[in-house]
Amino acid sequence: MGISLLVALCLLTQELGFSEGTPPTRFPWRRPAGLSRVKRAWVIPPISVSENYKRLPYALVQIKSDKQQPGGVIYSIKGPGVDEEPKGIFSIDKFTGKVFLNAMLDREKNDRFRLKAFALGLGGTTLEDPTDLEIVVVDQNDNRPLFREKVITGHVLEGAIPGTYVTKAEATDADDPDTDNAALRYSILEQGGAEIFSIDGSTGEIRTVQVGLDREVVGVYNLTLQVADLHGDGLTNTATAVIYIDDVNDNPPEFETDKFSVEVAEATAGVDVVRLSVQDRDLPGSPNWVAKFTIVDGDPEGAFAVRTDPKTNEGILSVVKPLDHETRERYQLTVSVQNLSPLQASAAQTAPALASVTVKVQDVNEPPVFHGNPRRVSMAEGAPAGSEVTTFSASDPDLQQQQQQLSYLKDYDPEDWLLVDPHSGRIQTKRTLSHKSPFLKDGWYRAIILASDNATPARTATGTLSIEILEVNDHAPILTPPAGALCREPGQGGGLVLSATDEDLPPHGAPFLFQLHPSFPELSRNWTISPVNMTHAVLRVRPGGQEGLYTLPLLLSDSGQPPQQREQLLNVTVCHCGEAGGCVPEAAALLSGRAGISLSALVIVLASVILLLALILLVATLERFRQRAREKGLLDGLQDDDVRDNVLNYDEQGGGEEDQDAYDINQLRHPVAGLPPPSPRARPALRRDAPYNFIVPQHPRKPPAGPSDIANFISDGLAVADSDPSVPPYDTALIYDYEGSGSPAGTLSSILSSQGDEDQDYDYLSDWGPRFLRLADLYGQ
Repeated sequence: MGISLLVALCLLTQELGFSEGTPPTRFPWRRPAGLSRVKRAWVIPPISVSENYKRLPYALVQIKSDKQQPGGVIYSIKGPGVDEEPKGIFSIDKFTGKVFLNAMLDREKNDRFRLKAFALGLGGTTLEDPTDLEIVVVDQNDNRPLFREKVITGHVLEGAIPGTYVTKAEATDADDPDTDNAALRYSILEQGGAEIFSIDGSTGEIRTVQVGLDREVVGVYNLTLQVADLHGDGLTNTATAVIYIDDVNDNPPEFETDKFSVEVAEATAGVDVVRLSVQDRDLPGSPNWVAKFTIVDGDPEGAFAVRTDPKTNEGILSVVKPLDHETRERYQLTVSVQNLSPLQASAAQTAPALASVTVKVQDVNEPPVFHGNPRRVSMAEGAPAGSEVTTFSASDPDLQQQQQQLSYLKDYDPEDWLLVDPHSGRIQTKRTLSHKSPFLKDGWYRAIILASDNATPARTATGTLSIEILEVNDHAPILTPPAGALCREPGQGGGLVLSATDEDLPPHGAPFLFQLHPSFPELSRNWTISPVNMTHAVLRVRPGGQEGLYTLPLLLSDSGQPPQQREQLLNVTVCHCGEAGGCVPEAAALLSGRAGISLSALVIVLASVILLLALILLVATLERFRQRAREKGLLDGLQDDDVRDNVLNYDEQGGGEEDQDAYDINQLRHPVAGLPPPSPRARPALRRDAPYNFIVPQHPRKPPAGPSDIANFISDGLAVADSDPSVPPYDTALIYDYEGSGSPAGTLSSILSSQGDEDQDYDYLSDWGPRFLRLADLYGQ
């Protein structure tokens, strides 16, 4: 390595023994001829330069190479501070090799720089291997120490002994920690009075140094702290330490006065009557301050209670049970107070503070009191009107009750079933209560009775009356179903299952007793009844029974006391059954059985049917004769006198809504127009009111243009209708708008009658009888 330092060359001349007057040899390793060459390894030590150096540019060092003559070498450096960030701090003269400092250094940002030095020939050839050049930045005390927190908080209990740890102050210094520039010392500049606290100069721990910390005297201490580098002689900085004195229970609570007095109205509860104020020097809101009150004497019944107001710390005395002036007029209570947490052992131990509370009970008008409220009574179901229920009376607890009178009335009686005596409270029934009332809940009826005094203002008491409606066995069971079928063959079908229902409730209902009527002992030869459960039984036919319809009289009984019985007939069909146990339709019995009772019933049914058919036939015959008489009378009248304006029967309207093809509307509109001849190839119209398999008859003949005899005309129409076998006689084409010709009254059409009305002569109306006299007056001359 041939690169050296200019400073090192000066030291080398002294080592070689050159005198001061002898000019220094620039290249001392080059010896004259005849002398042996000694090779030495050069180590370039780090170059130190102080931070914040201001006389710039500043020559740090000069490097040279011995591979070329001076002026034939080009020098360069690379690294942080040159061509890497931070750039522009160092530079080199490429011909002389001098390295310059061009900017102030900051050790807190960069404490050293490592550069590479290069030596190149003029042709760009590398003359030397790259050499490390280290520049060390020397620290200066240019940074003040800084506290980690500007306000440091600490807590210590009051009464703490000396040496008790409180808190710790911490500071930092950006200078070199290996120098005195970062050697810190802590101190207390001010603590507001006596020296209560001290601080460790090296660690910053704050501790107590004296006794006498009392929160009630001084609750907070503010300390001014200082930290300095250079072991306390350098740069400084300050901070504030706030030390809170934590409370301990060293002060018991005390009543502000030891006597309290209050008045309370009787019959009141849940109200606050008085506040008991206390004082405590401990920290408000802490358990050491919260008071706890206790009634120690004067309340054996527990009518009062004391609770603490969390905001004011007062004791609130309240009434929890109604007071009675007639029983006790005055209460003398003794109340004690102490803290929620126990008193500190170091504090003076004293007994809890006591106070006397006088409570005077005021007399007020109290409401009446019902005896035995709520009242529960029982009544039998179906009790008649006027039945005695109970006497629901009340009494007045006031001392002046001799001057007061009570009155009773109903407040709730949904069925309006009860009658209350307003003077005595005696309760009776107005009517019989139905057991199906929707206001009966599980057999109970509920009513509310009021009792009021005559004081001013009046007081009212409420009594609840619950009446149990006792079930009475007043309904017999009913058989369901009243008819059924069973198999004749034993072992098939399982028999006929019988069931019963009863409107009575237990124990007057099930179990039911099913039995054949004892009045007919012969029934037991052919039938048996076996119970299944409390509400069902099975009826079976004995072997040898015949198929047919039977009516069996049964006797049903319930379990009430006394039991209710009902006789009921059961219609039973005994049939032949198939393999599945069901009746085979063609084997169903249509005739009566052998039992006498079933034959009589069948005879009654058949006689009723025959009588009904006879009545229907008689009515139909009479109606037929009446119709023929009416028809004959009408035709005879028309033949006697040829009157063209006779009253026609228009109430025959054909076959109803389904008869859409029975009429030809063209005949109604044009009675004189002929009917169109039927086309030989046209299909006849479908008659909805005629049977499908009958032949539709031909159209009736064309009515005459001007018939001279209306009787013949009607007869022809009837003949046409009667000759039609597919429809009833009334269902034919009827002409309703043809009124005949030659009538002196003219047409009845509303359209034609409006024309030429003034030319008509209505004098003949007076000849028609008294019913037409009004018309004759209106239209006559």
